[in-house]
Amino acid sequence: MNPTRILIVDDHALLREGVGLLLRRLDPDIVLLEAGTLAEALERVVVPEAIDLLLLDLGLPDGIGVEAIRAVHERRPGLPVVVLSAQDDRETVMSAIAAGAVGYVPKASSADVMLAGLRVVLGRGVYLPPSARTDELPQSGMPDAAAADPTADLTPRQKQVLRLILRGMSIKAIARTLDVSTSTAKAHTAVILRALNVTTRTQVVVEASRLGLSFGPDAGEP
Repeated sequence: MNPTRILIVDDHALLREGVGLLLRRLDPDIVLLEAGTLAEALERVVVPEAIDLLLLDLGLPDGIGVEAIRAVHERRPGLPVVVLSAQDDRETVMSAIAAGAVGYVPKASSADVMLAGLRVVLGRGVYLPPSARTDELPQSGMPDAAAADPTADLTPRQKQVLRLILRGMSIKAIARTLDVSTSTAKAHTAVILRALNVTTRTQVVVEASRLGLSFGPDAGEP
């Protein structure tokens, strides 16, 4: 298996070094890449299969806040982007998720908390800070046993769509990736929303964090 390649995008070299050290504690074989600006990051992400995961600071000198996430996805649809930010208020976290981030790790976190968050992310899971509570999600009303794994009855194709949603892909990008019509991608998305008892794609990511779902591909998945 090829080592995971992670691009750390932050204008502070000390922060990049510190995050890199934490990541190497989790996986000594990981390949770490660095960029100090959004422009440099956008140049790197277009290289096919050069990066598996991008850790992005929202406060880059040439950045545009959460729009930087959309800029990355315009260049490389489906590349998992996890935000590393000094901001941890709920509005910023949810805006980042709405823009396509698959996770959010506040820089103000303790080393242990950041390590735990990065461990989840490295395992292709979704990590959100406590500020992104699920109190905005609709109440399920289902018994706990039935809610244990709401994705259990999804078809393999629907589970593929779910993982692509978690990577921040739009409906059109999902349709292109899976070579299906936009209406088919929308239909699968509607089933996923009902299964998770949510109404928006942003809520899908929040619920995925709570349930411990993964955005990693299955064998044979694009």
